[in-house]
Amino acid sequence: MAVEELQSIIKRCQILEEEDFKEEDFGLFQLAGQKCIDEGHIDQLLEIIQNEKNRLIVWNMGWNLVGPVVRCLLWNDKEEDKKKHYFLMLDLLVKLCNPKELLLGLLELIEEPSGKQISQIIILLLPPLHTVIQKLHNNKAYSVGLALSTLWNQLSLLPVPYSREQMQADEYGLGQCCKALIEFTKPFVEEVTDAKENSVENDMLREELLKFCFKSLKYPLLTAQFHEQPEEVGSDPLRCFASEIIGFLSAIGDPFFKMILNYGKKKRIWRPLEFEEEEDKQLADTMASLAYLVFVQGISMDELPLVLSPLYLLKFNMGHVDVFLQRTEESVYSKGLDLLENGLLRIEDNHLPHQYLEIKSFLTVPQGLVKVMTLCPIEILRRKGLTMLQLYINKLASQGKYTLFRCLLNTSNHSGVEAFIIQNIKTQIDVSLKRPQTDKWFTGPQLVSLLDLVLVLPEGAETDLLQNSDRRVTNNWNSPVGAQPAFIRAHKMCKIMASLNLLRYLIIKDNENDNQTGLWTELGKIENNFLKPLHTGLNMSKAHYEAEIKNSQENSNEVQKSKDICSVTVCGEEIPSMPPEMQLKVLHSALFTFDLIESVLARVEELIEIKTKSTSEENTAMK
Repeated sequence: MAVEELQSIIKRCQILEEEDFKEEDFGLFQLAGQKCIDEGHIDQLLEIIQNEKNRLIVWNMGWNLVGPVVRCLLWNDKEEDKKKHYFLMLDLLVKLCNPKELLLGLLELIEEPSGKQISQIIILLLPPLHTVIQKLHNNKAYSVGLALSTLWNQLSLLPVPYSREQMQADEYGLGQCCKALIEFTKPFVEEVTDAKENSVENDMLREELLKFCFKSLKYPLLTAQFHEQPEEVGSDPLRCFASEIIGFLSAIGDPFFKMILNYGKKKRIWRPLEFEEEEDKQLADTMASLAYLVFVQGISMDELPLVLSPLYLLKFNMGHVDVFLQRTEESVYSKGLDLLENGLLRIEDNHLPHQYLEIKSFLTVPQGLVKVMTLCPIEILRRKGLTMLQLYINKLASQGKYTLFRCLLNTSNHSGVEAFIIQNIKTQIDVSLKRPQTDKWFTGPQLVSLLDLVLVLPEGAETDLLQNSDRRVTNNWNSPVGAQPAFIRAHKMCKIMASLNLLRYLIIKDNENDNQTGLWTELGKIENNFLKPLHTGLNMSKAHYEAEIKNSQENSNEVQKSKDICSVTVCGEEIPSMPPEMQLKVLHSALFTFDLIESVLARVEELIEIKTKSTSEENTAMK
């Protein structure tokens, strides 16, 4: 019945001229043709399509059958012999139908599916789509751009595999799609590079290809993870995709290293026109992704000029590191840390000039590392952030270290980080005391200015000595307290301990008569701003916690009887609900910490008394 109906429509249309075809004829042809497909009359339909008498009808109306054929290939469980007929029919329709209508029809089909079906239809339709575009000699650039944009929009809906296991499974087919896209795009790239003369159409095609390459650097390559094992490099589809994309960039635009080096300059002749109006952040992500692929993954690294100095490479890569650290995705953070490490390892210790800190990214990157260290829920990244911050400090010259320490002490707002900086200050003071003629930044007046930020209680005796800022802080990852890095959790009061230990070190190392550090000149201020308020704060805090322990113990029997979980408020902040025995353990731990601080404080005061008394006796003897 369906075949007869289709033949009747065709018979009526055979006597018409092309311009006489009506919209009704198109609709009837599509309905009858789809019925033939649904009822399995494939052989008869193939004969109708191949009949030379029907050439004009198929040219104008046949593209309407592509959708039903594609859906049968993808989502109907057909026998292999029948699938061969469907593939043959698809090939015939691509060969015989109007390519303009076919292009739009194929792109509409690509936009239809979601989830795992996206990769299936992209892989199926890329070959016929390529054939159709090659038949469109006019406006080929527009057709290629439209196709690549549609493909990329659909591709960007697929999740990027993170682990090696996910990549191998390729559940959503992203790896297969990337491979197929390269095969689809390569002939157009070759067409641009092989052109003997520049033309408007060739330039437009180049622009469309550049847009696709830049979009690909943003997705999927910005968040993609790559295998580190050399034997697996060739089997990683996303790394192969990255390599091809960078190759395309070099082939159809300026060499990729010029793109990286020129990024941020006003004149960027290599940029696709679309990116002229795009927000800077979008392009920044793209260029950061390119820098990572080149410098960390080593893709096309041999094309970089050998004359570029390590300092120069670090200078422009720091902006890209900053871009990575502004994101919150685990894979992107990891790339930022790797790119920073790659740049820093090229530089000798103490050879990064302080002038570089006048560049914004050289201060925002260490602040980003602090964010990684304190807020990132992934332990390996927190530890890597700490390692990179220390490596960065090691590379800075003395004045640069001094400037960075001041910056982080003023901005970190985290006792654990501040303790880490104070420990580095102590290390630099030790180095400076061994070479006093060559380093003025960690001795004398400069050091005194730095000590003003260290040896002080910001709120005097009322300062919360437990410094639970890491527990109260909110962050982009919403990580629980237990996700804090170990060195942070262990240092809720570590700034005070670090400050006391630094003061003790200064008293031991520097005599009052020498006063290389300037400590003895400032001792009175230190006692008033730090030691005396600390004494008072310790007494207040100990009294408060002892009262809380007493109350908790008095209520313990009642709580045990009721089996309730209670809460306790300390220093104006409620301790999370927990069993009474756990609360007592927390409170006793706090008291132990106070005792520890008190013992160090007593030792510091004892050393001050011994040193000042010894100096007084020496001065008396000299008189």
